[in-house]
Amino acid sequence: MSILVAMSGGVDSSVSAFLCRENYGTCMGATMILADDGGNNIRDAKSVCESLNIGHEVIDLRLMFRDKVIKKFVDVYESGGTPNPCIECNRSIKFGEFLRHAEKSGHERIATGHYARIERDNSGRYLLRKAVDLSRDQSYVLYMLTQEVLRCVDFPLGGMLKSDVRNLAGTLGFVNAKRSDSQDICFVPDGDYGGFIASFTGKSYPAGKFVDACGNVLGTHKGIIHYTAGQRRGLGVAGKSRLYVSRIDPETNTITLLPENDAGLCARGVIARNVNLIACERLPDNFRARVKVRYRQKEIPCTVNQSGDDELVIEFDGGVKCPALGQSAVIYDGEYVVGGGVISAII
Repeated sequence: MSILVAMSGGVDSSVSAFLCRENYGTCMGATMILADDGGNNIRDAKSVCESLNIGHEVIDLRLMFRDKVIKKFVDVYESGGTPNPCIECNRSIKFGEFLRHAEKSGHERIATGHYARIERDNSGRYLLRKAVDLSRDQSYVLYMLTQEVLRCVDFPLGGMLKSDVRNLAGTLGFVNAKRSDSQDICFVPDGDYGGFIASFTGKSYPAGKFVDACGNVLGTHKGIIHYTAGQRRGLGVAGKSRLYVSRIDPETNTITLLPENDAGLCARGVIARNVNLIACERLPDNFRARVKVRYRQKEIPCTVNQSGDDELVIEFDGGVKCPALGQSAVIYDGEYVVGGGVISAII
């Protein structure tokens, strides 16, 4: 069996390639070019492949990445939402186009350096489980994986601790063994989302008004693309208590700010669409679970009802501060991902 390993040039995908070579024998590395990085990722990935004595190829997906990921990222920000481009990249690129490329090239499986586990239940259904190293778990950004994709994907690091991965890379003498992990979106390495969007579109985004719940003007914002729901830093508006972004209205170019103790900051639930279910074909009524509405947020007890083939109504047990349109709501049953969808409404 032949497996194609997605190699970003980092330590995680490099150790994944080693483990795949040990487990499958026939193994090859491939680096996707998604954004310009000066060739560093390709250089490091190629070096690792040479040390493992496996082949390496480069796949230029910049045009597709621009169309499927970056453009959608920009569109969501322009509409007042907060996107998660890593989820869309996984959907369209890493487990979409990369998998299609692997199949066309004669590889039966693909592998990545994600921290998650894939299992099968007694019925043969594939399940997505959290990683052993919960501090590195990436199951949230993988909820969109379908049964067709899960059956031909490997996550070799799902049962490992990050510290063990780094130690193994050092033992193997990989050039990237001590390379730090990226903390930013790959195409916005400096974290200046607003500046990137303005440069990408060539458009100017006019200043507007910060307002309170009654519409009273509190100050001036520098353009809606510079803000996200729940933001409290960098607002430049003084108040008797901390102020948070509650609502972004692109039609009126206003941003509503509320104090931290205002009940209006908390939502009792969300509606999610573009739904993918992993653990089952359809949810039972009043399904009890836990949900994450942001990647780094803790799971929240909730009740989920599937109101249609492509709609989930998720009601929190308590109020949740500032869930954001465009983010994903991912449902968990213990260590397993039930499924999820993109937040399209706040309730």
